[in-house]
Amino acid sequence: MITLHRLGHKLELFHLNPDLIVTVEGHPDTVITLATGTKIVVAETPQRVCQAVRAYRIEIMAGAMKSRQDQRESSGATVSQLRPAAAADQSDLI
Repeated sequence: MITLHRLGHKLELFHLNPDLIVTVEGHPDTVITLATGTKIVVAETPQRVCQAVRAYRIEIMAGAMKSRQDQRESSGATVSQLRPAAAADQSDLI
């Protein structure tokens, strides 16, 4: 989730699932359109929203890669042991 500030009478903090974002437009205010059709006006600039989404996705990918590395280390397998098996699987497809 990314943290943004809803624009209104007072700035209201909320969390948004970035996978729901379809468009981010900067009219004078930043308007986020969600996959549900809902439009949200936020205080952040479109660039700031894009940076927050990018950082969120990097964090998710880093966590997945770390988890995969931990699984490999706990099983005792090395990359050199895993690659020949993957290459053998590829040769079956030809």
